[in-house]
Amino acid sequence: MPDLDRGQAFYTELFGWEFAPGPTATGMEVKTPGTPAGMHGGDPAARLYVFFGVDDLDAAIARVVQLGGEIQDVDLDGDAAAVAKLGRFKLCRDDQGAQFGLHQPPS
Repeated sequence: MPDLDRGQAFYTELFGWEFAPGPTATGMEVKTPGTPAGMHGGDPAARLYVFFGVDDLDAAIARVVQLGGEIQDVDLDGDAAAVAKLGRFKLCRDDQGAQFGLHQPPS
């Protein structure tokens, strides 16, 4: 999202979303019931990602690779305090190149 503030305004008006600071300095967590979502700023090529909740992120990562998908080398976990509050995240691509994310809630 090139302009994070503008993106927040758009999705607040469209869906009534509320936002909170996210796991990265330029990120925002979207406060939606039942569907983890987020946005980050300063990236003109950014897009919305769907994150699927998993109980065990490491096992899910292994399964993605086993099925022919890819794990993107992007650290979304932030620092230990962010992980404790928000959980762990990983961006992936399926076996056809479509991007999605995995999210393991905090324990």
